[in-house]
Amino acid sequence: MTHPRITVIGEALVDIVVGGAAHAGGSPMNVAVGLARLGRPPVLHARIGDDAYGDMIRAHLAADRVGVGADTLVAGESWTATATLAEDGSAEYEFALTGEITVPELDGLALVHTGSIGALREPGSSALLAAYRGAPDSTLRSFDPNIRVDVIGPADAARRRVFELAAVSHVVKLSDEDAAWLRPDAGADEVLEELAAAGARFVAVTRGAQGVVALVDGVHYVRPALPVSVVDTIGAGDAFMSGLLFGLLRDGTDRLLVTGAPIPAENVVAALDTALASGAITVSRAGANPPHRAELEARLAATRDVSDGDDR
Repeated sequence: MTHPRITVIGEALVDIVVGGAAHAGGSPMNVAVGLARLGRPPVLHARIGDDAYGDMIRAHLAADRVGVGADTLVAGESWTATATLAEDGSAEYEFALTGEITVPELDGLALVHTGSIGALREPGSSALLAAYRGAPDSTLRSFDPNIRVDVIGPADAARRRVFELAAVSHVVKLSDEDAAWLRPDAGADEVLEELAAAGARFVAVTRGAQGVVALVDGVHYVRPALPVSVVDTIGAGDAFMSGLLFGLLRDGTDRLLVTGAPIPAENVVAALDTALASGAITVSRAGANPPHRAELEARLAATRDVSDGDDR
């Protein structure tokens, strides 16, 4: 089956875990791999050097049939993020970044996703915003801020850029930590309201073991996390993101979002639950390792008998 074209724009790098192994990663690249494993392989526009880390990234992308965009393969060093793990499995990062990501034209796409360093760091962020603003109305635009404070420049400018990108995105997903950074004096619901007011139709804030809250066309949703034994949280938010986008594409909700048509509550719940299942699988194993479609479908089938109750 031929699927509509998908593009992901943003960093591809190597996560170097202190005291452990190195893994190909980077938030947008993880989303690209997640989509590919779920049967929707995209083209990734990033910056990948010709060093040993670049070899690792290219092999990782090739293994999951992720396409590589023009101007992605360059001479020089690849980007890296050195992760130090805490006892609870959470990670802190130190980044080494050189050069910039070339932003492609966004013609003929069903979906474009961006986020994190590649979306908020100059040079490159302004070009990305311009591309999003100029994208065809028929292209679903998705954005995950995935804030990396140390590398995105002045905080006030980065906060403005988050809202500028949200204003031209249909889907915005952020973590509770992102929300707290974005609006330190506001709760998650207030951040949802503000991002929705900026223009995003489908806004979600993930809350780890507390699940996810979302605001879609003025309706609030709360969905619980699935029970899971956490190994580490590397790539968890990215797996949620790829699962969410897959759920929207699978059910045709992406077309409702871009046309302005009403979105049934069951579509929202199905997309959020798919995203939560994807994230749960990923935190149950080491590194940024999102599920394949069979794994995701098995996890969804195992939880399908749980009543939706009054979560809407």
